[in-house]
Amino acid sequence: MSDIIKLLPDSVANQIAAGEVIQRPASVIKELVENAIDAGASSIKIVLKDAGRTLIQVIDNGSGMSDTDARLAFERHSTSKITNANDLFSLHTMGFRGEALASIAAIAQVELRTRKKGAEMGTKLCISASKCESQEPDFCQEGSNFMIKNIFFNVPARRKFLKSNKVELSNIVKEFEKLALVNHSTEFMLINDDSTIFQLMAGDSFKKRIASLFTRSIEQQLITIETETTLIKISGFIGRPENARKRNALQFFFVNGRHMRHPYFHKAIMNCYDQLIPADEQPNYFINFEVAPSTIDVNIHPTKSEIKFENEQVIWQIIYAAVKEALGKFSAIPSIDFDTEGIFEISMDTNTNTPEQPKIQVDPTYNPFTDQRRASTSAPATHNSKFGNFNNDNLDNWEALYESFENKKPAEATQTVESSFSFETTNKKESNIFSSKFSESHFGKQYMQLKSKYIVTCDQFGILLIDQHRAHVRILFDKMMDATTIGIVESQRVLFPEVLQLSPAQDPIVEELSETLESMGFDISFLGNSSWAINSVPAILNGLNAKEFISDIIDSAITGGKELPQKIKEHIALSSAKATAIQHGKILTNEEMAMLASDLFSCKEQNYTPDGKIIISTISNDEIAKLFL
Repeated sequence: MSDIIKLLPDSVANQIAAGEVIQRPASVIKELVENAIDAGASSIKIVLKDAGRTLIQVIDNGSGMSDTDARLAFERHSTSKITNANDLFSLHTMGFRGEALASIAAIAQVELRTRKKGAEMGTKLCISASKCESQEPDFCQEGSNFMIKNIFFNVPARRKFLKSNKVELSNIVKEFEKLALVNHSTEFMLINDDSTIFQLMAGDSFKKRIASLFTRSIEQQLITIETETTLIKISGFIGRPENARKRNALQFFFVNGRHMRHPYFHKAIMNCYDQLIPADEQPNYFINFEVAPSTIDVNIHPTKSEIKFENEQVIWQIIYAAVKEALGKFSAIPSIDFDTEGIFEISMDTNTNTPEQPKIQVDPTYNPFTDQRRASTSAPATHNSKFGNFNNDNLDNWEALYESFENKKPAEATQTVESSFSFETTNKKESNIFSSKFSESHFGKQYMQLKSKYIVTCDQFGILLIDQHRAHVRILFDKMMDATTIGIVESQRVLFPEVLQLSPAQDPIVEELSETLESMGFDISFLGNSSWAINSVPAILNGLNAKEFISDIIDSAITGGKELPQKIKEHIALSSAKATAIQHGKILTNEEMAMLASDLFSCKEQNYTPDGKIIISTISNDEIAKLFL
């Protein structure tokens, strides 16, 4: 029997390995910019075409490379950052594994022009799909000029799953923000399709770089945090509690000049803001950590965004104390302050005599039901109603009231479901939330409401427990989705336009969604400086927070893909259904419960809400029988 295990060609192995390092154009920019920073560049320029699909160009004025180094740099595990395993515990560079350039060259067409400082000539290198096509001398500027063309051209499946240009540009901007923040003394420029997105000057302070990347107003919202111990040095800024955000909070951790994610340290900061901000809000923070390289492990994830600390619990306590101190120092924590300036002095009563207990004056002859009180009124009160005339002065014939009530009782003593529940459709016609066409068998059943939350009924299989709110959400969602397919949703003009403040990374998303939002009844306009005005909202969403609603749509759009318009419609329909559906605590009649059950069972999906929550829970006959064994 012949051997079946074979070594993969280098080109195939590089493509497989590239999937761990390069996920999208933003990954390419991250790796190239980090290499430029390691090369000592003070100016980095990024040029994009089609949000990186067609071209990613990174130009730096770093140390550059010789012709030999330029060729070896694209070989896997070739690096100048480390020489042995012990160097992993004393890293001072962004990259060290030598995988980035090899991964990029495996899935794109690469052209490199580089000249080492002090050299007369540079070199030009062309690589396509890990294959070196040419290398020749070239007269170019000092530093490196990487041109990455047609990313994933040889991996159609990966290229197919790239999001739209606006979404990919948003991801690039987010990665750019991380790199520009931590390297605030470096000059950066980001250009997409001949349009300059960012132009950051060299020598910026950390606070100024934050204001340049986001908004100028954020400078007034920051509180300085700074502490130093033998284990760690912490510096940076935290946001004031009143400036906390429900979404899109600016939260950045940096350790030794490298961005990282650390949920454990994030929890320490959130605990400091406990009782200062609502539970659904998040504070802003920009925090730098400086620790000994030997106490952290960067080599955990290919993207190097997850870092393991040797003394996590101790550092957690240091972070907690530092943030608490900063909040208290800048009076972010409410305190009791007694201002005595300019007030009158009130002398103390020196009389030592025991004060007498006040006496209560009571009129023993007072009776509110006497004829004297009624006579004091201007006229006797007479009640005329559909139940007959009744005079307060004549209390002897009180039985007549009961007789009149019985004789003239309305024919419909109970209110029907049609008058109890209604919702406003897109054509402004009022209709019953429950279908008028329902199976008569539902009225033959008996329903019981449990804790004003669940509807209890039975069928041949056992006992059914129906969540009334979720059931109604499913019914309304299906009806609203049917309504959106008919035509454009009617919009309603707001009296005072609301201003939605976004980040530069979210601006491309809003531009892409503008047509879809308009078709769904929204009218938004760009005000400049990442600010948008909400002028109109769908009439069906009247009463909802439009700013939060659009923020939710933007967040879902980042991962929306090609079916984004449909997902937005579903999001609007679901949010509207949740806001309009009957809530827990609403008491329903037996007829209302029957109609609700009938409409629910007429839906295509009866067991789950559109967001996947259970509607019906069944206790089978066998389970009931086991209870009595």
